[in-house]
Amino acid sequence: MYETEYKRKFLVVIDETPECDRALTFAAYRVKRTGGTVVLMSVVPKPEFIGLGVEDVLRAEAVEDAERNLDTRLARIRDIGEVKVESVIREGEAAEEIERVIDQDRDIAILVLGASISSEGPGPLVMHFANRANALPIPLTVVPGRMSDEEIVAIC
Repeated sequence: MYETEYKRKFLVVIDETPECDRALTFAAYRVKRTGGTVVLMSVVPKPEFIGLGVEDVLRAEAVEDAERNLDTRLARIRDIGEVKVESVIREGEAAEEIERVIDQDRDIAILVLGASISSEGPGPLVMHFANRANALPIPLTVVPGRMSDEEIVAIC
């Protein structure tokens, strides 16, 4: 028996990379078509200890940059249409914080990452989670970085 209160969420990591847009596009169109929520997550690194008060300034600047980046992605989702969205900003190491959010929000059903088109590989988060796919409590969807919006929409 399935719980009627369950609301499937797609977790998308938001950063400055182009592949982030591919993951966002996939998740937003999938939610638009099948229902649920897109959770936009930004992770800011912990500032190094430099001196009194400097860490607070660096932290505030990093959070401000993350909020600006999230606002840009929220505008992109509004262009796609009626899609329910949540956002979260965490501080720390990206993979650890992603796993922590997944553990804390049982409605997160799918982690969506975009693969880099770089010759150096698909990207550190994709590699981390692909290597730990059996340890994740949810499926991992990796969207190829070379996919166009039209190609993504066609499979959603």
